[in-house]
Amino acid sequence: MMFDIQEELKKLPQKPGVYIMHDAKDAIIYIGKAISLRNRVRQYFRPSHNEGLKKEQMVRQIARFEYIITDSELEALILECNLIKEHRPKYNTMLRDDKSYPYIRVTLGEDFPRVLFSRQMKKDKSRYFGPYTSGGAVKDTIELIGKLYSLKTCNRVLPRDIGKERPCLNYHIHQCMAPCQGNVSREEYRKQIDKVMEFLNGNYQPILKELEEKMQAASEDMNFEKAIEYRELIKAVKQIAQKQKITSSDGEDKDIIAMAADSEDAVVQVFFIRDGKLIGRDHFHVNVGSEETRPQILATFLKQFYAGTPFIPREVMLQEEIEEAEVIAEWLGRKRGQKVYIRVPKKGTKEKLVELAAQNAHMVLSQDKEKLKREEGRTIGALKEIGSLIGLEDLKRVEAYDISNISGFESVGSMVVYEKGKPKRSDYRKFKLRTVTGPDDYGSMHEVLTRRFSHGMREQEELREQKMENDYGSFTRFPDLIMMDGGKGQVNVALRVLDELGLHIPVCGMVKDDNHRTRGLYYHNREIPIDRHSEGFKLITRIQDEAHRFAIEYHRSLRSKEQVHSVLDDIPGIGATRRKSLMKAFQSLDAIREADVETLASLPAMNQQSARSVYDFFHSTAVDGNKVV
Repeated sequence: MMFDIQEELKKLPQKPGVYIMHDAKDAIIYIGKAISLRNRVRQYFRPSHNEGLKKEQMVRQIARFEYIITDSELEALILECNLIKEHRPKYNTMLRDDKSYPYIRVTLGEDFPRVLFSRQMKKDKSRYFGPYTSGGAVKDTIELIGKLYSLKTCNRVLPRDIGKERPCLNYHIHQCMAPCQGNVSREEYRKQIDKVMEFLNGNYQPILKELEEKMQAASEDMNFEKAIEYRELIKAVKQIAQKQKITSSDGEDKDIIAMAADSEDAVVQVFFIRDGKLIGRDHFHVNVGSEETRPQILATFLKQFYAGTPFIPREVMLQEEIEEAEVIAEWLGRKRGQKVYIRVPKKGTKEKLVELAAQNAHMVLSQDKEKLKREEGRTIGALKEIGSLIGLEDLKRVEAYDISNISGFESVGSMVVYEKGKPKRSDYRKFKLRTVTGPDDYGSMHEVLTRRFSHGMREQEELREQKMENDYGSFTRFPDLIMMDGGKGQVNVALRVLDELGLHIPVCGMVKDDNHRTRGLYYHNREIPIDRHSEGFKLITRIQDEAHRFAIEYHRSLRSKEQVHSVLDDIPGIGATRRKSLMKAFQSLDAIREADVETLASLPAMNQQSARSVYDFFHSTAVDGNKVV
């Protein structure tokens, strides 16, 4: 059914909500919110309305729009943030990188709590400290806490598992009190946890005093090695303490946010102040249009940044006023559970901090401008170069394939994916050949491609039946270009598979010279030479090397598994857990062979059926007693 934009504009309600713009391919290209959907969406289609070149280009591509009504502007803001984060539309101002900050998590919900590294702050019984700006500093702090307080780090469930297994290495190096052995009561352990939380809250004096007393006592007892250990721990505690730079005395949590921008890019600098201490800073690159104002960029940044971080400070200090300050502050207050203030300081220390953040943003923008251009040349620019060589526009997703075997042994296939010139490792796939035996690269490639695209077509059909076109399975997205590791023969195999499946996807081969170095592309029955110094050539080489590396790595892992194969793996019903139980209970295969069914069934993880399976295997099959188990 055709979508009549003018007719649909008449149906828009005079209510707050979120509008979603789609292009001709039904991709979401823009998401916005409005106090009045009718007034805001109609503005885009008025000839006299001007929102800049970027919005003009977007409006020309709109094939249809949809909208979601909300009860308030605040609800519209929350929904807009969620949808932008999920769909990342082309014409929305976007953060270039999503960052998550580490926390230190104390698992107070456990009888014997642990101190862990965490990237998320969940609503559980744990106590979280942070966020911190350096993952390395968090790991150093957790390591120091282990040396100071000797806490449990394993995931044994206590008190249920007390005494079931031997204590781990940490106990023997005096970094765990071994509650798993019943060496410490729950109450005594909790006292240590209370000290840890005091330490993480920034009160270092009690532990420093305790360590100094122990160092002095060890020195008086002539135990100089122990005294040196305490001295090094004192030094480590002081280093952690010195990383916290005092910036204010009110002890509150604040984020200081300022930006620098030119016609194409913006850098937003954030200073993180926690408990009155500057714990670090970070910067973010933002894609912007020339018509976007500084307040608009700041408002967009606030919504996207705080939509993705679980910690909300009490106060956000900005460089300049923004239009949506009240509704954003209300949204942040709901997330925090307390009122949040958005302020623009005009004088004093706070104003100087904002000015310092702005200076840092200007410095990063100038320093990173050339670096960003070089990176774009290596990725998106290189992909455009490849597209121009073979006459394809708007290349985004490329898939490359390779086959690996040694004289036909354990043939495997690899699929690597590059999006916008960068590897997308989450979409890599590996194939263990099922129908081809021996060194048949063409037959192997035919199987790999058939399995890959048949699977993808099935997933697409399932999503259509469930009306979930915007969801993507592992194979659902098809590439804009297939790159084969080889020339005419491999390309023809790929084209034959696509023809059999009724698909139309461009295919080119990455041709190598006699020295096994990439020399050009094979496309439409001809070889296209490439400038060896160009970014496009370098990207082709990286893609080809990556496909080869991924296939070799998988093949190597299969060969390793084959070499350590156990006789016990051949027994029906015996998996890794039961095999481990048998190996712990018996010293050799001969001992297992001599055991009766009752003895085997009495072992942990075994039952009567699995015991009978082991017994029958050894008494009806000739087993080499010298084979490695």
